[in-house]
Amino acid sequence: MAASVCPITDPDARAEAVQILRAGGLVAFATETVYGLGADATNETAVAKIFAAKGRPRFNPLISHVPDVATAFALGQATPAARAVAKAFWPGPLTLVLRRAEGCPIAWLTSAGLETVAIRVPGKPDARTLLAEIGHPVAAPSANRSGRVSPTTAAHVAAEDFDGLELILDGGACTVGLESTVLDVSGETPRLLRPGSVTREQIEDLVGPVDLAGQGDAITAPGMLASHYAPAAAVRLNATEVRDGEVGLDFAGQLGSETDLSPSGDPVEAAANLFALLRALDRPGVSAIAVAPVPEAGLGAAINDRLRRAAAPRD
Repeated sequence: MAASVCPITDPDARAEAVQILRAGGLVAFATETVYGLGADATNETAVAKIFAAKGRPRFNPLISHVPDVATAFALGQATPAARAVAKAFWPGPLTLVLRRAEGCPIAWLTSAGLETVAIRVPGKPDARTLLAEIGHPVAAPSANRSGRVSPTTAAHVAAEDFDGLELILDGGACTVGLESTVLDVSGETPRLLRPGSVTREQIEDLVGPVDLAGQGDAITAPGMLASHYAPAAAVRLNATEVRDGEVGLDFAGQLGSETDLSPSGDPVEAAANLFALLRALDRPGVSAIAVAPVPEAGLGAAINDRLRRAAAPRD
């Protein structure tokens, strides 16, 4: 049976979501980044349903979502760097990887057996209200099949037709449109594991030099798999023309294509549109999606990270 779709602003819908989650079920909900497929992060059986529904490898950790900073630092150990970036960017599109606090109730499956936990305080007020009402951290990876394009509308989630998903809390189109920045602050030097709308430059302004995760590093956070965020069609990067059988995904009019991430060259607009436009172009008869170059600076680094993973060879 298809999941019900209700507004996240509806108190009765949130109350139903709380009941489902406390009973070990699955609820998808809107955040400012992408829609998440949620389960009680403290319940091993509930979290296992996420992995089964997505077809997600169990070595790939999940992010736990909480309503406020105090709750986050009750679950993970707060370093000075963690407190500095949390003060600046929480609530918001930033995930921190922290050493587990003593007695942390987050299930070991949620963190893929690691001694660290990935935690976020989402920027969307309705999402934080839901999390406060639940009273438990909620594990919520993007609500799409593993490796595929992330969802930025409730309709995208419904199209995945997940087994076991009971309710979708619709919050409209996601305003950020890219998954959160993931920053490991469990050691002496912060390490950027996944770029996002909170940029490396913004973080370094607060805490000094930040290391970058390298190809082949151990998977310690979501979004580190080489092939990810991929449509069924192949993705060809840095295109200067659109070939036969291809469709173009333009940026700032470089290809002259009708579908443009941002005609004005605004990376914020491009990030918000990326996943929705990849989904729209991924249709029968399309051999590949030709993507115009996107400048690497600032938010462009996060956009290009997602595009490179979408274009990577697939197993």
